[in-house]
Amino acid sequence: MPRRRKGEEPTIHEPARTENPPHTAKFRGCLPMLTRARCGRFWGHHLFYIIEEMPKQSYLGEFELVVMLAVIRLGEGAYGVPVYREIEEQTGRGPAFGTVYATLDRLERKGLVRSDLGDPTPERGGRAKRYFRATAKGLRAVRQARHVLTKLWRGLPELEGGIA
Repeated sequence: MPRRRKGEEPTIHEPARTENPPHTAKFRGCLPMLTRARCGRFWGHHLFYIIEEMPKQSYLGEFELVVMLAVIRLGEGAYGVPVYREIEEQTGRGPAFGTVYATLDRLERKGLVRSDLGDPTPERGGRAKRYFRATAKGLRAVRQARHVLTKLWRGLPELEGGIA
């Protein structure tokens, strides 16, 4: 097969067959693939792929845990700005507002927090605030994170006592 010239689109071949091969039980389909790799070696005509959904876990990243703790600490008055201020006050770090809102959205998609719209206020130009509160699943995830961190922390003499 001739080499590609600079700026030329790669040649893509359609799959010759799409039936499931008998030797691959988890076969889900095939995709067309380039016949030559960048280095010039032949790869073949098909790329078989396996898709299996991984179980969804509610593991919390470091910043997700910080946001969850701020939401729990604030209780009913937890919306974006107070969550940001609570994080800044408790950690001494001021994250970007966008990071706080993106994390709250992600936590809501995971089912760890729930939001409700408050009443529109004139000082916000008639826009309503979105108030967040931890769900039972969110509280379990925070307890689990505390349990795991405590278990990892235990028995490390370098980290016993003292401040930072």
